[in-house]
Amino acid sequence: MQIDIMTKIVLPLALFIIMFGMGLGLKKKDFGALFISPKALTIGLSCQLLLLPAVAFLLAISLNLPPELAIGLILVACCPGGVTSNLYTYLFKGDVALSISLTTLATFISPFTLPLILHFAMEQFSVPGHEFQLPIIKTISQMLIITVLPVSLGMLFNHYNSLISLKIEPIIRRFSSIFLVIIVLAIIYKNAEQMLGFFAASGIATFTLNISTLLLGLFFAKLSGLSHKQQMSIAVEVGLQNGTLAILIASSLINNSVMAIPGATYSILMFITGYVFCTLFNAHENKQAHTLKKLQS
Repeated sequence: MQIDIMTKIVLPLALFIIMFGMGLGLKKKDFGALFISPKALTIGLSCQLLLLPAVAFLLAISLNLPPELAIGLILVACCPGGVTSNLYTYLFKGDVALSISLTTLATFISPFTLPLILHFAMEQFSVPGHEFQLPIIKTISQMLIITVLPVSLGMLFNHYNSLISLKIEPIIRRFSSIFLVIIVLAIIYKNAEQMLGFFAASGIATFTLNISTLLLGLFFAKLSGLSHKQQMSIAVEVGLQNGTLAILIASSLINNSVMAIPGATYSILMFITGYVFCTLFNAHENKQAHTLKKLQS
């Protein structure tokens, strides 16, 4: 996968703007899920921080992925959710406050958990003569700059310039997913001749990670007796990770183009699988509600 001006400059800048926009839109009421439904928040975070990396490790081992692709897959699993999960939750009428709370908390926690898990993965998948190394402290500081800094700046701007914030936040939010789609399409265009090879190498792994975590998130949310909206939010937050962030970390922080491949294939697949999942989930829930209503009448 080519590491060029797109992945070195355009992608970081676009992600900074998107994360800044996320900070602009955060208000005290958005954190209501922390107090209103701590069980839902705990389940969602546990799935994101523990279940996702565990599933990625199992897939990497069971599919016998090459070391760099295995680490790239785990990198995707360690990334927080992004604006796509918030957008799908909003469009399909999930619990938006819970979704935003989960995304925000995972964004603030991941700079500390991701380097540690990735360091462990590199130790496990290294082979003699081909060892991988990750400077943990440097990676933590760089991730804080990439993720936490723009969100914090957005929140500060919103606090001191709320009127301007109200005007520009909807614009950034509206175009955030478009930015991501454009970035992904640009990466596809730049690597057009190799995309079939990318999917051949990591497509099954990223597709399985995406689908299995969507279903596992839904399973644990249902098992815990959470509401329909909360089930939707947790499934989407667990199943749709920030693949473009994984591309940025692999290409810019780790400087390994092969490790960026799972992030690229995942980013393409999740838009489709997320939409299909949410459509089917809502259709199933509506059918059940209709059946129950008929029985009651």
